[in-house]
Amino acid sequence: MADLKPCILIVMGVSGTGKTTLGEALATTLGVPFIDGDDLHTPENRAKMGAGTPLTDEDREPWLKIIRNTGVDGASKGGVVLACSSLRAKYRDILRGKEANDTTAPTYFVFVKGSRELIWERMQRRQNHYMKASMLDSQLATLEDPEGEPDVVKVEAIDSTEVQHAKAIETIRALRARNVGSPL
Repeated sequence: MADLKPCILIVMGVSGTGKTTLGEALATTLGVPFIDGDDLHTPENRAKMGAGTPLTDEDREPWLKIIRNTGVDGASKGGVVLACSSLRAKYRDILRGKEANDTTAPTYFVFVKGSRELIWERMQRRQNHYMKASMLDSQLATLEDPEGEPDVVKVEAIDSTEVQHAKAIETIRALRARNVGSPL
């Protein structure tokens, strides 16, 4: 799978969809590091979310720029897989480097989409996570479905990690071939 590199692969979706599980599996297959964007939040953002207060765009922007810079650094070293909610189109544009006219590394998204009921159930079972289940409705309200964006693959949260993984690799391979004229 070394032919996927170097690029930034971002597994996106609301909290509780399985971004980390899928991201780790993709990174293992691709032989690149996995970084959870949640680990890059400031302590202030974590405290705010832990208290049940949704983040504002002003809270998110510096975090998204940190994720982009982390991705560019990872891509310069051979590739990286990141997990990040990437809820709005403008957030995804920051992560793509569009805002800064930065095209140093191609960026692709794997959107893990699931029903509110499925995600709620998963979040209720989680322990020791700062994102509380009560924040789900806020995230779903913020989510702008990336359908139609040319660098996004959609997988279903209800599917197994193996099914999601296979679809993500196959579709991104096709996108890369179309966009850069070479296989993934």
